[in-house]
Amino acid sequence: MPRFGSYGRSMSTLTAAQPQHTTRHDSTAQSTGTPRARIVSGPLALVFLSEFCALTSFYLMLSVTPMYAAAAGAGTTGAGLVTGVLLLGTVAAELGAAILMRRFGYWAMLLAGALLLGVPALALLPGGSLAVIVTVSVVRGFGFGMCTVMTGALTAALLPPERRGEGLGLFGVVATAPGIVALPAGVWLAGHLGMAAVAGLTAASALVPLAAFPLMSGGAGRRPAATRHQPTGTRRQPAAADPGSERPDGLLSGLRRPGQLRPFLIFAASTVAGGVVVSFLPLAAGVSGNVAAAGLLAQALTATIGRWWAGRRGDRSGHARLLVPALAIASVGMTTMIWLASPVAVLAGMSLFGIGFGIVQNATFVLMIDRMPPSGLGTASALWNLAYDAGYGAGPALFGLIVMHTGYPAAFALTAALMLAALPTARWERSAAASRPR
Repeated sequence: MPRFGSYGRSMSTLTAAQPQHTTRHDSTAQSTGTPRARIVSGPLALVFLSEFCALTSFYLMLSVTPMYAAAAGAGTTGAGLVTGVLLLGTVAAELGAAILMRRFGYWAMLLAGALLLGVPALALLPGGSLAVIVTVSVVRGFGFGMCTVMTGALTAALLPPERRGEGLGLFGVVATAPGIVALPAGVWLAGHLGMAAVAGLTAASALVPLAAFPLMSGGAGRRPAATRHQPTGTRRQPAAADPGSERPDGLLSGLRRPGQLRPFLIFAASTVAGGVVVSFLPLAAGVSGNVAAAGLLAQALTATIGRWWAGRRGDRSGHARLLVPALAIASVGMTTMIWLASPVAVLAGMSLFGIGFGIVQNATFVLMIDRMPPSGLGTASALWNLAYDAGYGAGPALFGLIVMHTGYPAAFALTAALMLAALPTARWERSAAASRPR
């Protein structure tokens, strides 16, 4: 993990006796017999629940909403429009996150995000015109963006700094699981029970965490300090306030902070490739529907494993050191996709890409979080999510223009080259991290 002395310690406080740089906490704890800090506290479990429910609600409707639009007579143009405005709402939330957090705080914005994600889905219970569907998608996108930014920031605030990478890896597992289950489940439910059933379940999923909001915003929710995580026998320091109570950076000022731009660019290059495979693998000539589905499942599962492993490994050896091998693995996987006629090559390529992509996800998120002061955790989360959504949106748009002229194998190879182009930045990041004092 990067050294914490230069970048602040999130909302968690360490004991006065702990060394400033905590990347070697595990070995120290083993040699002294001191128990390691606990990752999951009660408030963090509630944040994980909120993230799981928000993503379940998002994925249930992701493929079904275009079906709503087509049923309303909008055709393929309308089907594409509702997905586009959903992304537009998400990006708008990320761009406005710093202002909103400054005004209302993290917990209140998490509540607002859940309401905006869930309640508008009820407007689709009786069906609706294209105008209604588009409006619902915009509002839900904004709510989803607020939920993802707030849960990421609160997770970072509630984790003990010396195990932050591992905790964010666990957060990644929680965030990935709904996509594996809810995305196909939404389509299945729409076909067997009707779209109204999906809309009702979508609303209910988003609103479940509201029952726990009094706990989040009460005493436990306002005290995300590491005093709950500290090993017994250590001196307790005062708990920190809600991370939204301090004045956060805006997105541009946050991106100008030392060490933020490099991981942002590295992650954006990877998410471009992620958007490409999700959007175009099922359309690629020579790939059957079953192989495409299996490939996407393999990518989702291996990305989850990669995020979890990267968190544990990065806490011990440094997260910046993982970026170069992760980009190389993901690029090899994408290059393997040139053999689209071979199911084995497609499955192997998607698995390798998933592993590398998962590692990059976790490593860049930890680096961006660690390099912000406590008041900037939400800004770091917003920047990371912005890189995610921008890449997922730009990647398929550019790939669609290229593939018309090159064909799918060459276009996949060019996508791999884009990730390789980020290797010099990753090496720079690794060298910069190694040069910092321990």
